[in-house]
Amino acid sequence: MSDTAKIDAVMTRSPVLPVIVVKDVAHARPLAEALVAGGLTTLEVTLRTPCALEAISEMSKVKGALVGAGTVLNPDDLKNAVQAGAQFIVSPGLTAPLADAAQKHDIPFLPGIANAGDIMRGLDMGLKRFKFFPAMNNGGIPALKSLSSVFGGIRFCPTGGITEDTAAEWLALPSVSCIGGSWITAGDFDPEKIKERAAAAARLKAS
Repeated sequence: MSDTAKIDAVMTRSPVLPVIVVKDVAHARPLAEALVAGGLTTLEVTLRTPCALEAISEMSKVKGALVGAGTVLNPDDLKNAVQAGAQFIVSPGLTAPLADAAQKHDIPFLPGIANAGDIMRGLDMGLKRFKFFPAMNNGGIPALKSLSSVFGGIRFCPTGGITEDTAAEWLALPSVSCIGGSWITAGDFDPEKIKERAAAAARLKAS
């Protein structure tokens, strides 16, 4: 399977990729269970908290969950995430050392881009799937439409500032495979609320 096919398999599992910040590892497994029960099975745990790696390990034990690491900034982050059980890698940006590390570990890799230059550098590295980040601050839907018109065959996961109210509009874009969203797990930890939000998000469809 090609590198593009591997990341496509991640991006097309669920229309919304929950962007998860775990502050208490005790919440990790029930959080994953609530998301999977609601129909979202692809989970991005950001490496923004001290317990993030342990949370990845715990969430990976949940049947049906495909757990990846987000906010991966360098090869060491990637290595630690893989050792914790991450099955895909998401980064806010793109560097050659990080792309090389992803290839070395043979793990699906979704790097962040913000403009045409970023995409061109990614194409030079053989990459065709990108996280458009931060989506709203970088011009929103009009900006992504413009980029998509120039780079045919490229697919995106817009993330950053997307809400439950705007999710469907983003998913309607032909170049969008999925979107990243933090609203699903926002607020105080409440498995029932998270399950309800996940169920609503799972009903959305990418173009």
